This record gives sequence, structure tokens and C-alpha cells, in this order.
Amino acid sequence: MQALGYTSVPALLKYLRHAEQLGLNQAAALSAAGLVPSDLEDNSRRLPSEAHEKLLDYLLRESTDPLFGLHAAHFTQPGSWSVLGYITMNCATLGEAMSRIVPYEKLVGDMGVSRLEPAGDHLRLIWSCRHQPAEIRRHMVENVLTSWLLYARWIADMQASPREVWFEHAQPAGTDVAEYESVFGCPVKFGQDVNALLVPMEYLQVPLRQADANLLRTLEEHALTLMAGLDEGEPLPLRVKNALRLLLKDGLPRKERVAEKFEMTVRTLQRHLQQAGTSYQEILDQLRQELAEHYLTRSTLPVQDIAYYLGFTESRSFHRSFKGWTGMTPGEYREVHRKGADA
Repeated sequence: MQALGYTSVPALLKYLRHAEQLGLNQAAALSAAGLVPSDLEDNSRRLPSEAHEKLLDYLLRESTDPLFGLHAAHFTQPGSWSVLGYITMNCATLGEAMSRIVPYEKLVGDMGVSRLEPAGDHLRLIWSCRHQPAEIRRHMVENVLTSWLLYARWIADMQASPREVWFEHAQPAGTDVAEYESVFGCPVKFGQDVNALLVPMEYLQVPLRQADANLLRTLEEHALTLMAGLDEGEPLPLRVKNALRLLLKDGLPRKERVAEKFEMTVRTLQRHLQQAGTSYQEILDQLRQELAEHYLTRSTLPVQDIAYYLGFTESRSFHRSFKGWTGMTPGEYREVHRKGADA
């Protein structure tokens, strides 16, 4: 695996569409990144992030636009975030859509890591960029935060703005903060501890215009399948967890079947997991708990169906296991978290 990981093709297209609008030579830009046009024909393809960095470096040098990353965000489409884009647009509320960014952002690429931090009457949607060159990093950060906002406005069908926008970097030379604020519609502060959109809590309940619970479930199942294929180089416990995530769809898998996926015997698999400080059963229980909590709070599936999806042969076993994990029955857990979401 490349040191910087990978970037999905759709994530690069925003930059190239803006470059085309500016009249930049696309063939030369691709060549500078070690790419050819056919590399961009398959939206499911992932390219080395070094190519992403080289492409953006060329475009920044050839462009006269000091806000290239920010302006490129205006070319954001649902497909710009691969399956994640379609998942978010089918959520019921803006808060639900935001909650999907962290678990699925790897589908878009390895450019950075997101997190959500409650802070009183607002939520901080934070993004940490993995790329180190200062100018590359600055334009990526500005592109991501702008893309988030413009896409949120579209799926929620409203023109609301964050309370504030924070950037870690200093205000770039030759730029006017008023241009940033005209895009974000709120104060923009530089030299902050994190890159973030400060989202008022009341926005989390805003309904989305294209919500479809059934399609959302299908898309998330597809996303989980894709995620499980991106674990090359990851620790064995995570790879086992991802394998179980896929196999659970067909009922509780035998240990032998999981071990076969890693070309090991069950005994060897157990030994490697023990050396990593865990066990097959611990990973299975952790996954089942995560998925159970997910379905109980983000779907209307009957508890009996959830038990079946998680490989339990009867709902009583699921109730007993879930209470052992959380101290509550599935019904109690769903009720408590639904009340919390409505508060």
C-alpha cells in the first residue's frame, strides 16, 4: 500500500472540472500526476494519493486562482463522495447524514479523517488532513469544508450557514476574508486548533428532501461490502471484523470459513488474534453490538429481524446478549436513544 493511501476517482474530478473552467491543460495536468485519461473513466477506481498530490500541485502552480480548492468545491455532486454521497442524501435528517461521514469516509479516500464533537449548543464537524505540503493541505481542507456545506445545503434544500468556520492555516496572502465569508455565510477564522464547521444543534433535525429508508439500507449494505475490501495492510483483528461483517449476511459463519479467507487454520487464526490481544468471539460480539445499535437507532426494523440479520437463531438469544452488552433490552435501548434524538 502507498504511504498516503488512495483517493477515489470522483474526489479528483472536482479539481479537474474547475481547472477546465479556468482553461488549464488537462492532458498536461494528468501527465504531471502520472495519470492518463482512461484512469478516470471508472468512478469505482482508487488511485494512489501521491497522484492526487501531484495533480493538485500542478493545478495550483498553473492556476492564478488563490482559492482554487474552495472554488473547486462548487463542482461537488452526490457522486463526488462515491457511495457516501448517496448514503447521506437518503438519510432522514441532516444530523443522520453527518453521522455517516466518519464510518464511511474511507470510501472517498485516505486524504483525511473526520470527527464530530458536541460543544454546547453546536456540533463541530472536524476534518484533519493527512497530506503534509502546506499549500496542498490548505487547498484540500478548504475544498472539503466548502464541499460539506454546499452539499448539505443541497440535500436539505436550504441556504443555512454554520455558526463559524475554522481553519488551522493562516489566511492566505492575496485573499480577502470577505470572499470566504460570502461562500460560507458566516464568520471565518484562521489559525484555529482544528479545521471545522460549527453547526448549530437545531440544524441536526432538518429533514432531507430525498430521504428513502429502504434505499439507505441497501446503500449502507453495499458500503459495508466495499469497506471490507479496503482493509489491505490493516491489523488482523480489523480484517477479521470486516470479513465477519460480510459473512453475517448469510447467517452466523463457521470459524473455519473465516479462517479460510485468511488462508489459515482456525487454530492459527485464534493464536494470531490472541497475540493481538483479542479473540474471535470478542470480535464477533463487538461487531454484533455495533450493528445492533446501528439498526436499533437508525432503522425501523423489528427487533426480530435485527436478530436474524446478526446471525441469532432466535430473538431470545439476541435479547440476552444485547442486555449483557449494554445493560438494556433492545427495545429499551431503541426507546432511550429515540427520545434523546427528539430532545
